Amino acid sequence: MELKVFRDILYAGGGCCTVQAELPVEAEILISDYLPQVFKIVKCFARPVVLQKQLQPGRLNLDGYIRCTVYYQGEEGAGLCQTEQKLPFHKSLELPEFSFSSWSAVVEGETEYLNCRAVNPRRIEVRGAYELTASVSAQCSTEVITGLADCGIQQRLDLLQGVRRAAVLDKLISADGPIAFAQPPAAVLDVSGSALVKEVKLLSGKAVVKGEIHAQCAWRAGDGGGLQSQDAVIPFNQILDVEGLSEDCQCLCVAEPVGFTIAEGEQGGPGKLTATALLHLRAWRPYELRCVADAFSTQCEILSETAPLEAEQLACMVDQSVAVTCSGPLPDENTRLLACFASFGPVSVEMQRDAPVLTAKVQVTAFGQNSLDEIDSYDKSAELTLPLAGCPAGELYAECWLSAEDVRAACTGGTLEVTVSARAQGAVLRRESRPFVSEIQTGEPLAPVDPDISLRIYYAQPGEELFDIARRFHVSPGQMLEANGLEPDTRTLAAACRLLVPGA
Repeated sequence: MELKVFRDILYAGGGCCTVQAELPVEAEILISDYLPQVFKIVKCFARPVVLQKQLQPGRLNLDGYIRCTVYYQGEEGAGLCQTEQKLPFHKSLELPEFSFSSWSAVVEGETEYLNCRAVNPRRIEVRGAYELTASVSAQCSTEVITGLADCGIQQRLDLLQGVRRAAVLDKLISADGPIAFAQPPAAVLDVSGSALVKEVKLLSGKAVVKGEIHAQCAWRAGDGGGLQSQDAVIPFNQILDVEGLSEDCQCLCVAEPVGFTIAEGEQGGPGKLTATALLHLRAWRPYELRCVADAFSTQCEILSETAPLEAEQLACMVDQSVAVTCSGPLPDENTRLLACFASFGPVSVEMQRDAPVLTAKVQVTAFGQNSLDEIDSYDKSAELTLPLAGCPAGELYAECWLSAEDVRAACTGGTLEVTVSARAQGAVLRRESRPFVSEIQTGEPLAPVDPDISLRIYYAQPGEELFDIARRFHVSPGQMLEANGLEPDTRTLAAACRLLVPGA
């Protein structure tokens, strides 16, 4: 009789890696005629925006642009000024080669260095490098054995639980709304903000995403006064075409603001604020599958091979805020603060006191005007630590995005104190590897039972598996349970006992 083998397709965890690469930053920025000339360079920022990702065997290709922003002190009392330029880039990152059916990549990073100088009052030169960190996680379709029949086969089935990556989408969207100023601004120095996705409705192949972008604009009036702040809320409603999406998926959607522009209003009316954001949508479909973890036969020898199967699970969803503080002395105790910015380094999951936490570096830059009326920048850094309540330990990796909901800075007695309210949104996934039977075939028939043996007794030790004892004597686990009056769901023996081995 031939052994029957039943198989199914499982989407198991595939390659998972984190790679780093240097992205050069080179720019020649010309100051527009309507902006003041450069008296002194204060600070330069660079932030990549990845628009397209393409995974190939051994390679991840990235396309996007670097948003290069320069703050400078203008001539003749013009105060703090700003100019920026977008620099297109293409970067190819080398990865270990692995097969994949679906994949996701989170690209983050931090500035290595930026050298910025004024070549002349109307021309700025920027040279530097940005360190990209790409975390790639893939799934691959794998054939697994889910059942065996005939040839006296006895099998132990274990339940494998995980999620199949159903959809991955990173899409650039734009939304606009009005913004009203108390008086016409002479200069807009910065517009930043955070976004909130309020509702995600899943349909077959589509997702309807509703939310709002909270923008905060720092501007200066034409009377030479100090910086002022203006808030605006921009709602958005997007219908996304997402292949593989269905209503039974577990879904995550995060909006990441990447740029803002302001257009002047007509005839003294409110201006128009346009926000650009990256929508990160991830969807998973849960599965449960019983697979053959071990097998033997009561009639013949069995030749089998085992291989590890790696299941990917949603450990927890993340949508939390945490306050991060940093402080330090300033060179001039009479410094008057003008503005403060916060940026975040790559997100990772670490174990602290046997519990998983989300960590990232927070870089804070404050602008201040000293007693000589010169504007300088001051950098401080801190570590963000966010406990992941209810998240199990194990091999964890994060698909999370950080944003600054609020940045508050003060200078007291020559000491700079900054509090950043950071919000983390995303998911933490867990990988679990367990061995299962990958190949199996029958061998020679077993030798007949010795007729002179009328009774067999086995003295079991605590912790022994009933299946292993049954295999030793080539009897079915069900017969062992019935012969010894054990509970039907007994798998492991809790205490030492004497077992009667049937079939003698």
